[in-house]
Amino acid sequence: MATPRGRGVSPSALLEAGEVVRLTDPKGRHHTFVLEAGGRFHSHRGSLSHDALIGLPEGSVLSTEQAVEYLVMRPLLEDYVLSMPRGAAIIYPKDATQILQRADIHPGQTVLEAGLGSGALSLWLHRVLGPEGTLVSVDRREDFVEIARGNVETFYRGSPPAQWDIRTGELNDVLADQPDHSLDRIILDMLAPWECLEQSLRTLVPGGVILCYVATVTQLSRVIEALRDTERTTEPEASETLNRPWHVEGLAVRPEHRMIGHTAFLCWARTLAPGATLPVRPGKKVKPDYLAEDIEAWTPGAVGQRTETAKKIRQLQRESTARADKARRAEPTHPVEDTRSGRGSGDLGDSPAGIE
Repeated sequence: MATPRGRGVSPSALLEAGEVVRLTDPKGRHHTFVLEAGGRFHSHRGSLSHDALIGLPEGSVLSTEQAVEYLVMRPLLEDYVLSMPRGAAIIYPKDATQILQRADIHPGQTVLEAGLGSGALSLWLHRVLGPEGTLVSVDRREDFVEIARGNVETFYRGSPPAQWDIRTGELNDVLADQPDHSLDRIILDMLAPWECLEQSLRTLVPGGVILCYVATVTQLSRVIEALRDTERTTEPEASETLNRPWHVEGLAVRPEHRMIGHTAFLCWARTLAPGATLPVRPGKKVKPDYLAEDIEAWTPGAVGQRTETAKKIRQLQRESTARADKARRAEPTHPVEDTRSGRGSGDLGDSPAGIE
């Protein structure tokens, strides 16, 4: 049985065609898809009409013809990121929230991200930067750009909050046309971020933050030393975030058997004023010791990187573009300013969350 229609609930809180919804079955399995008039959700435990969902408030429970109950909610941004199509490894939500904190992202800034990937970080940045902010996203691959654009426009129903400037090409080439001190923050999600530090630091405002997202210890070591060698930033800092959920049921309280472990390292630093020199702590070595042969371990070729097949990328492009088209076609009945939910469109399928 369906939950009664939203009596006494604000119309803006009711589910609409064109929105992404998330169904959860009694075993906790999730199914994420776009609501479409006349559409139908199918599973091995029965089906549900999309029309039966449209007009309900979140938190409603509906039953299939096999009497299996499903809870319907709009997906949180974290839920959406983990279920959306992705051609490149995403920045995991636990890392994205740390990036927003460490880089001190706030409304109205101009932020550049390099390595657009599947658009996971772009989704978080748009939400924080808001209408007064500007997000410049750079990726060298046009197919990844199309997947990311589709994912972001689906979630925001065709209208991402911040001004969005997407550029395809090499980061150094893009930054060459960027005026000095014109960016507030730079986030580098790249295989070899140290190759782009010179141009990045030139375009950052004094006191701006540069943050690099790298997967391996050798990459972390290289980019930290490269930042130090520039002598144009504060002492770099680094961290990783581990996420361990807990099982709590009565007195049975223990860590879950599975956890989200290492996904990547974050390292960050702030730019100095032109001509300024960072004070050196007494007794500290000016430059750490490492051998010439150590450089070989720091080359991009020495770092393994998983890639999707060309056929898979084309499939993801078609999927993300089709979802974004549906989002643009579905005119919201109510203003998009409703910030209580992740609004989006398109069929996301039942893809499980993957670890980077």
